[in-house]
Amino acid sequence: MAFEFIKKLPTPDIIRTEYPLPENLARLKQERDEEIKKVITGKSKKFLVIIGPCSADNEDSVCDYISRLAVINDKVKEKLILIPRIYTNKPRTTGDGYKGISHQPDPEKKPDFLAGLVAMREMHIRAIRESGLTAADEMLYPENWRYVSDILSYVAIGARSVEDQQHRLTVSGFDVPAGMKNPTSGDFTVMLNSVYAAQQSHSFVYRGWEVNTTGNPLAHTVLRGAVNNLGQSIPNYHYEDLHLLLDLYNERNLANPACIIDSNHNNSNKQYKEQIRIVKEVMHSRKLSAEIHDLVKGVMIESYIEEGYQKIGEGVYGRSITDPCLGWDDTERLIYDIADY
Repeated sequence: MAFEFIKKLPTPDIIRTEYPLPENLARLKQERDEEIKKVITGKSKKFLVIIGPCSADNEDSVCDYISRLAVINDKVKEKLILIPRIYTNKPRTTGDGYKGISHQPDPEKKPDFLAGLVAMREMHIRAIRESGLTAADEMLYPENWRYVSDILSYVAIGARSVEDQQHRLTVSGFDVPAGMKNPTSGDFTVMLNSVYAAQQSHSFVYRGWEVNTTGNPLAHTVLRGAVNNLGQSIPNYHYEDLHLLLDLYNERNLANPACIIDSNHNNSNKQYKEQIRIVKEVMHSRKLSAEIHDLVKGVMIESYIEEGYQKIGEGVYGRSITDPCLGWDDTERLIYDIADY
């Protein structure tokens, strides 16, 4: 056999029982979920800022960063909802490289999946306890959803996952917003088909069970830029792109038309400082058009304590070991600038 079965991992129910979310934090999450839901459904005019490290590689620095966010959140909460990124699974284009804390709790050591599941859950719970902010994560592996389904307030479906049927069907069982990114081709139709699929009810096999889902009306689009046939980045956050997406939404019978702009990845060509300009252009587009204002519900920003990135093992506290991120000073200024629009 080509598979070597090493050990059977505990089920989500076992992990959640051994590492439970305390009742007071569960109530806090419920309140946050309702607040975020109102933004997606248009009942709230607040703006979502999904912000944080490219990868959540170190519990101490990640929770430090999020506690800093909490201080800002208290100052801007009448206008913004800050949702920290705690991304514990990282897609790798070639399969090489650091795949996230759920694989490697210590990036300098070999994978340990059981320890990774525990580390992932403990970090999320600690972040809620210390900051009062519930987080976003990317669902790279649909079968892992129930390990974190009680602690996440937002889920992103990546550009390489959005066309996958199992991802779409699993999202249809979520009770929190799920952002479906455009594929790397940039095809808006593929993205909107994914939103449609996620909003419908389905029957399928999940973790060895036959399941039914009710559909997720909070599934929505995320624009993250694209790649052309020459491998060049093509941004899709401009005013014209947003109007095109709005027109395509209007052609379809989809619940809660909404879009989040990812300011990094192919929108910035991974030039992390460009995120500042891109976010400000998006905010300006919202000012120019009432329809775009209602469609664009938030932005995604990659930032950390120290700007840029480092190689694994360099040991700089609070600096990304995957894609480069904005540093804290730029992050703080940008959040206040967003609130001022």
